[in-house]
Amino acid sequence: MQERISSFSYNKLKFFGIVCIIVTAVTIPLIIPHLAHPSMVYHIILHVASLAIAIFLCFVSVTAYFRGGRTRLLFMALGFIALAILEALLLLSATGNLAEPIIPAVNVELPHVILLVMITLFGLGVLKVN
Repeated sequence: MQERISSFSYNKLKFFGIVCIIVTAVTIPLIIPHLAHPSMVYHIILHVASLAIAIFLCFVSVTAYFRGGRTRLLFMALGFIALAILEALLLLSATGNLAEPIIPAVNVELPHVILLVMITLFGLGVLKVN
């Protein structure tokens, strides 16, 4: 039993490493123009790390949902998907590749709406009673 748990943890760690490598490789073109601005680079690296973690948690939570099929796992998976979308928007915004997306009808920034959706989904996942 201990071997299975150790192997399972090792596979997740290996998968997390792969996700980090892929996300970093894809975002290098976004980072290169900002290398002369150290404070900007740190800000962008923070978003790259957050995006990598969010994508990893998306895959893990979606896998858990398909394995377990419980509604609360679905809400948690959707919350992590919203987090990944939010981090992608924030990264693109931090690098200057995307202007602040605003919903004109209510004059609210899109990342704030996604953040509210994410928190709501996590709340539903935690509070859902079967």
